Amino acid sequence: MVLSEPYWDHHIPLPKLGPLYSRLVTAFVALICFINSYDGDFVFDDSEAIIHNKDLNPDTPLSNIWKNDFWGSNLSSNSSHKSYRPLTVLTFRINYLLAGGLHPIGFHVLNVALHCVISVLMIDVFAILIGGLVHNGREAKLSLSPKASFLAALFFAAHPVHTESVAGIVGRADLLCALFFQLSFLVYCKAFQGGDKTFSVLWIFGSILLCAVAMLCKEQGITVLVSKNMHTFKRVAGLVRSGLLMRWRIMGTGPPSFTEVDNPASFAENVILRIVNYNYYYSLNAWLLLCPWWLCFDWSMGCVPLIKSAADWRIFWPLLLWCCLMGLVYQALCSQDSNKRRTLTFGLVLLVIPFLPASNLFFRVGFVIAERVLYLSSAGYCLILAYAVGYCSCHWKKHKVCGLLCSRLVSRSQQWRSEQSLFASALSVCPLNAKVHYNIGKNLADRGNQSAAVKYYREAVRLHPKYVHAMNNLGNILKERNELKEAEELLSAAVHIQPDFAAAWMNLGIVQNSLKKFDEAEQSYWNAIRFRKKYPDCYYNLGRLYADLNRSIDALNAWRNATMLKPDHSLAWNNMVILLDNTGNLAQAELIGKEALKILPKDHTIMFSLANVLGKQEKYKESEGFFLNALKINPNIASCHGNLAVLYHRWGKLDLAKRHYELSLRLDPSAPGTKENYNMLKRKLEQRQRAVG
Repeated sequence: MVLSEPYWDHHIPLPKLGPLYSRLVTAFVALICFINSYDGDFVFDDSEAIIHNKDLNPDTPLSNIWKNDFWGSNLSSNSSHKSYRPLTVLTFRINYLLAGGLHPIGFHVLNVALHCVISVLMIDVFAILIGGLVHNGREAKLSLSPKASFLAALFFAAHPVHTESVAGIVGRADLLCALFFQLSFLVYCKAFQGGDKTFSVLWIFGSILLCAVAMLCKEQGITVLVSKNMHTFKRVAGLVRSGLLMRWRIMGTGPPSFTEVDNPASFAENVILRIVNYNYYYSLNAWLLLCPWWLCFDWSMGCVPLIKSAADWRIFWPLLLWCCLMGLVYQALCSQDSNKRRTLTFGLVLLVIPFLPASNLFFRVGFVIAERVLYLSSAGYCLILAYAVGYCSCHWKKHKVCGLLCSRLVSRSQQWRSEQSLFASALSVCPLNAKVHYNIGKNLADRGNQSAAVKYYREAVRLHPKYVHAMNNLGNILKERNELKEAEELLSAAVHIQPDFAAAWMNLGIVQNSLKKFDEAEQSYWNAIRFRKKYPDCYYNLGRLYADLNRSIDALNAWRNATMLKPDHSLAWNNMVILLDNTGNLAQAELIGKEALKILPKDHTIMFSLANVLGKQEKYKESEGFFLNALKINPNIASCHGNLAVLYHRWGKLDLAKRHYELSLRLDPSAPGTKENYNMLKRKLEQRQRAVG
């Protein structure tokens, strides 16, 4: 079939630019829309995927990225999300190496750059889908729909629903997947440049390889095999099947397990209710594409209540969605206009196919709505929207659509710059979402505003009475405020709801210890260790309990376990030295202190404790060295100056003793014992002066 130039391309309210200028303008629009996110913080999921992901650290073997999921958990673990995206994690690791650590600017800049490149490549993708690319005698590509493909690419560059994928660093997976999706598609089209009957095996192989790369960036990448020319579906069906089998094999133990709060519709017992609610979710996704003013970083935990009866007015929206889709499908199949059929068909394919992995049709997903999964699907919407603008241009407000999108995108990108603004923006969209209140509370607590945090944690628990993480965090704050009884009730409820919640068991043990419920506290600590075998902080707190009970051997064993699991556990090392010092085991305390300093050579607290031990053994010179090294690291420790003064006092270096007593009292006038020792020294110096006189 000979492709012709779509007649509606002329009606697009844009100037007809050359290929270079249209690409530059598209890249500029994409850049302007997201430029304010380049120096944003790590926010929301970035904490788990980047800050706490050991696979980014250069000291971690590179091979680990092929064994672990996107979040750094082993794929064979039951707690793994099974999101296998090693190439995305590799780019995070490269960012880490280039920046010399976890500095968000480099991560954000690369995300913005990727979006610019993808937006530019969309011009060629849309040109092929709308009217094809023809080649002149000099092998140059000529677009048959230059204005339509340009407008669709501008819509894509400026669509606000992309904010999570671009301004949120975790969205790198969607960006890389989209990039290699495009490249695979374009290379595939290159293979059939001479027509369906003649094709290049080399280019086909390249396309399949790029599809594999897309899939290693994000699972959605496999949909490029189906999104290519529909008449070649049989050619790729086997590859799709093979790709899905490979993904299933990688997941090892099967699909990930999610809870009801992650995706409540998938847990509905009635199949009809599940289908209705899934379709309601689809209609909400469509609304986000159509009217992206209602955006939220998280849509779980009551944000979208389930439809439970036919009387619920919200059932109208899935019906409206299917009416619109059926209307588009009818036009795509039955229109007399071949250009219209082609554009709408490929627009629908590009809209629907990349969304299928998130549709709950093949397996349960761990979210209600996730704006980032619309990154690729939005390309199909932008193509249909560009067609609508061209077709209805005589009635369209010609210059406002892209401007409105850009304006909304800039404001949304600004909200993603920090967790404080991101979480606050969600309150107006999802006031019933317990996770929104939880995250606001956590952010406030991290910034030291615990009183305000309590209010949001309480609201999170009110909205979702089984929200164990909110209970745990609220219990911790109440523990620090010495509201121990309520803290115990909350933490007890948390472990009752989720018996394997190790952190809550440990915190419950700390509260029970403070309430002098020593037997219950010990049992809580052991429960925590039973559910999390490698839990150094719990062993540390267990050691503190044993020390309070004068069970010195048990305390030492618990702290030794903590240091074996976490060699740089400073508090456990220091407590061992202090306990051995207090029980008169000075030689062993010295050995433990020196062992600790081999691992933590700049830990001034261990230096201080070891210096005290050495002083008691009358190893004055060595003790002095550790005191002075501790003061080099932190010169404002009153107790260190005071104990060094005592050392000099015993050693007979009275002038130095006087100097450090005075420094200690200047830093802490109420330091216990220091004033008395200082007065004793002054009397001794006066006696010496009189004796000399």
